Amino acid sequence: MRFLTAAYTDVGIKKTVNQDAFCLFTASAGSELAAFAVVCDGMGGLKMGELASSFLINSFVRWFEDVFPKQLKDGYDSDRISKEWSEIIRTQNELIMDYGKDKGVTMGTTVTAVLVYKGEYLGIHVGDSRLYKINKDIKQISEDHSLVALEVKQGKLTSEQAKVDSRGNILLQCVGASKVVTPQLFSGKAEVNDVFLLCSDGFRHKLSEEEMLGVMTPELLCDEQIMRASITDLINLNKSRGEKDNITSVLIKCIE
Repeated sequence: MRFLTAAYTDVGIKKTVNQDAFCLFTASAGSELAAFAVVCDGMGGLKMGELASSFLINSFVRWFEDVFPKQLKDGYDSDRISKEWSEIIRTQNELIMDYGKDKGVTMGTTVTAVLVYKGEYLGIHVGDSRLYKINKDIKQISEDHSLVALEVKQGKLTSEQAKVDSRGNILLQCVGASKVVTPQLFSGKAEVNDVFLLCSDGFRHKLSEEEMLGVMTPELLCDEQIMRASITDLINLNKSRGEKDNITSVLIKCIE
């Protein structure tokens, strides 16, 4: 399996600092190719969020460049990778929290990461950035760790009510600002024409899933130039509708 990829990040229409961060790699992994992406959203309203997101991104980059190749020599082990990723998040949660205490500020970041390899995807998630899987339909894989998402799950709010609830930015956990972080782990099959979309919450506030699907169906994403244009068009649509947050989106398409 091979991959087409694209990514774009935008500071948005209001903020002067982009607190989002991302990485995106494709690389040979034994006899196969692997695609790896991470999106982090430094917490809006919390100071130095751009540092928190960059700290965590850099840790995942080091894992992919240094640890993953060594692990492949021992044989691919998804359980081991999940444990390594969970340890990265646990360690960075403590380091970011300690760094913030030293500076007298509160720092935090979301994280959503996915590895696509040998016909499978493996991911980890904290916060309200998202991972979607797109083919004939669009499916949200990650689960928002937010107050409104919890109340939807408990039946206290409908999905439509949650979209306009004023508490939409309240997170139940994020890396660096929560004493205990419990990441969501997920995995599944990755097939030809599957598209994986990672995004910060600024990308999807003003968009419906139907609008995303209409632009990002696999048949339309024929090459990386078109993929990047699709991301850019949706980001500009968000901005035209008044989205004030930073906006980041990453696409991975599986091809033969």
